Amino acid sequence: MMNAHEKFEAALNHMPLVAILRGLPAQEALAVGEALTSTGWTLIEVPLNSPDPLTSIAALASNFPKALIGAGTVITPADVRNVHAAGGQLIVSPNFNPMVVREAVRLGLVCLPGVMTATEAFAALETGATGLKLFPAEMISPAVVRALRAVLPADTRLLPVGGITPENISSYLKAGASGFGIGSALYKPGTTAAEVQASAMNFIAACRGPC
Repeated sequence: MMNAHEKFEAALNHMPLVAILRGLPAQEALAVGEALTSTGWTLIEVPLNSPDPLTSIAALASNFPKALIGAGTVITPADVRNVHAAGGQLIVSPNFNPMVVREAVRLGLVCLPGVMTATEAFAALETGATGLKLFPAEMISPAVVRALRAVLPADTRLLPVGGITPENISSYLKAGASGFGIGSALYKPGTTAAEVQASAMNFIAACRGPC
């Protein structure tokens, strides 16, 4: 069985798309998880401001062990410990909090803190971040990704999040993005599992050539 970091690297090489299931009801977690994993998506986060997120994370982690399951909107070290206790292996934050990154590193979890600037990016990497969530991507154009890529270590994983659609993926990839977090364009409360699967396939089609 692969550890969290091995799952992350395998996913980036195969299908570098993180499903952000904000607002997911716990009773729908398995159906949505099946819809995603059946298409090849293996990176799934349930933001902690969703209804009963730890229950959803535990169910997904237990039923889809080959996938990397975890939480978004992780803002405290206690959040990290709670996600880990639920079986989550992925920690995604909207901001860079060194205490959150250090706790994730201590527990062997993949950690993607949110950054916007080169200063934040270097600080997060020095603290032990696995990769960087470029957030919000609506304010971080492909040109900015290209500029960051020019100065960051060559192996840095850069994942734009926010406003990513099948139409703009190619531009970000050409600029040096490693992958993407996909939110409301994939799932929002009320979206059915069948609709999630259809959207997932659209993103795969957009990503397949350049990815």
